[in-house]
Amino acid sequence: MTGRVVVLPTAAAVAEAAADRVVSAARNAIRRRGRCCVALSGGSTPRPTYDLLASPPRIDAVDWSRVEFFWADERAVPPDHPDSNFGAAKAQLLDHLPGVRPDAIHRMPADEADLDAAAACYQAEIERVVGLAPSATRPPAFDLIWLGMGADGHTASLFPGSTALDERRRWVVANWAPGPAAWRMTLTQPLINAARAVLFVVTGADKGPALRSVESGARELPAARIRARSTLFLVDALAAGSTS
Repeated sequence: MTGRVVVLPTAAAVAEAAADRVVSAARNAIRRRGRCCVALSGGSTPRPTYDLLASPPRIDAVDWSRVEFFWADERAVPPDHPDSNFGAAKAQLLDHLPGVRPDAIHRMPADEADLDAAAACYQAEIERVVGLAPSATRPPAFDLIWLGMGADGHTASLFPGSTALDERRRWVVANWAPGPAAWRMTLTQPLINAARAVLFVVTGADKGPALRSVESGARELPAARIRARSTLFLVDALAAGSTS
């Protein structure tokens, strides 16, 4: 396994540490490069962290007008659907942050009829925002890509055995999710691994077996294939299999 694992006693403690990590990454990127490009996580795990980021003192610790918001993955649903990763982030986080520019919110258009074309458009948007030429072959370096991990070891919408795991050229693809069975849009391994920092937030006893497999380097699990220059797993005691 490439990455550092930090075990915290509770899911609440993990949410606090994740919020602090996001703030630190944003502040450092803004200080060094004038802005921060972050890809937000999906699912239910980030929601407690969203609440913390949208509240003092963290809400006042970042110049949010200098943050560009992307997503690591999205379900093929409209933005106002209860399952939308964008919708959850907007309601709990983005609508509350001062100074966020509407043009700095880059929603994944996973509700488009042609998902392959929509994924290509999202890649072009990433290229445009980070200033890369359309012919660039190396993916850009996000300042932070925030991920979760499923009980099956999937991360973003990269699932064990899925064709997206073999993608080496495209940075954004449509991918089939086995459960619940549906299409999604996801960042790919090359783009994620190019990030300056990747943050995994993992909570719950059901994640324990996958986490131990990732720690052992089981390459069949997508989360084990993430090897960014700085990869941090924040996990609670239940996921770590510890009661201490």
